[in-house]
Amino acid sequence: MSKLFWAMLSFITRLPVLRRWSQGLDFEHYSRGIITFPLIGLLLGAISGLVFMVLQAWCGVPLAALFSVLVLALMTGGFHLDGLADTCDGVFSARSRDRMLEIMRDSRLGTHGGLALIFVVLAKILVLSELALRGEPILASLAAACAVSRGTAALLMYRHRYAREEGLGNVFIGKIDGRQTCVTLGLAAIFAAVLLPGMHGVAAMVVTMVAIFILGQLLKRTLGGQTGNTLGAAIELGELVFLLALL
Repeated sequence: MSKLFWAMLSFITRLPVLRRWSQGLDFEHYSRGIITFPLIGLLLGAISGLVFMVLQAWCGVPLAALFSVLVLALMTGGFHLDGLADTCDGVFSARSRDRMLEIMRDSRLGTHGGLALIFVVLAKILVLSELALRGEPILASLAAACAVSRGTAALLMYRHRYAREEGLGNVFIGKIDGRQTCVTLGLAAIFAAVLLPGMHGVAAMVVTMVAIFILGQLLKRTLGGQTGNTLGAAIELGELVFLLALL
């Protein structure tokens, strides 16, 4: 289990992981690592929240929110933000399904992708600032948001098909079963309930689950399935929806 965690941490983040900690795990077994996604999200969110707490007293709420969002993006190497941008470029191109998928593989940033990045990043900064001004616990909120967003991404993997012939998303999409999905969602719910007691966190997770499920169905209808890019988009939007639900 520990080897699986380190392998997933290295796979979906840019945090340094010693190679020997994940050696011996075949790439085809990575799908079992979905159950570690909420824990990895918890770690990322906690680090981002700590950055906010440290900087808040020095530079104020807005700049602390800015740097916490920046640190979160840096820890993932912009991996999920890139997926969001590519997904928006493809889906909003209003082309054929094959052309949409081709656009999503293009490394160049388009207008729709750029707008999506600006909107999501600014929205996160503003929502975090508002939560802080309302006296909400930012560290707990960010940790829960990152855990839940990565947990609910399983909804785009279970009983979905991969829209392409090859790609990193093929490791998970259509490869996880019902038990793994339930365990992943259960862990995310536990983290949300513990970090944000009084049903506040659980209620926000329910809202996030509904939003991500609907997103998955819309993408399935539009693209014929999911890709690694759509998983990244789901994680980014899941974080934002969860934080918005806390307002």
